Amino acid sequence: MPKLGMEPIRRAALVQATIAEIGEAGSLDVTVSKIAKRAGMSSALAHHYFGGKDQIFVAAMRQILREYGDEVRSELGKAAGPRDRAEAILRANFAPTCFAPANVSAWMTFYAQAQTNPQAMRLLRVYQARLRSNLTHALRPLCADPAGAADLMAALIDGLYLRSALTKPDADPLGRALSFLRTLTEGGK
Repeated sequence: MPKLGMEPIRRAALVQATIAEIGEAGSLDVTVSKIAKRAGMSSALAHHYFGGKDQIFVAAMRQILREYGDEVRSELGKAAGPRDRAEAILRANFAPTCFAPANVSAWMTFYAQAQTNPQAMRLLRVYQARLRSNLTHALRPLCADPAGAADLMAALIDGLYLRSALTKPDADPLGRALSFLRTLTEGGK
């Protein structure tokens, strides 16, 4: 069996340290030196593996998006019908692994970074297109305007993340999202 080299281990440690540092700071106002120190290595080694803070952060967001994708696939695998699929997508978005405070902070800084970083913007667009596609597919048999409903659901998800990052988080963001889904698909009944 091939031996795992140090590079993937160190890269993973830097990615996890980046998420933790951003979560602690609540912004991108962290340094490569702080990230490297948390990961137990020198900033020179961090620069060697990633090149700079922007590249480390994009790698961290890729990791968060991989974990999110795993959560979505897991939840969708349990879904039996369209409503179950829509609810599964919401459960994945507010799963403890995805809605952890450090991840919420990373998401908010990701949105800000996407305004100036083309790699981050590309990742954001891929995420948004996939979310919209999954929601539209699930909502198609449930409402008259599935694309519009998907856009509203995506905006609600973003809003609940934003609220969690900037103010006291909702006690039950998943419950709010599921209630809104019922309103969209049952005409408010």
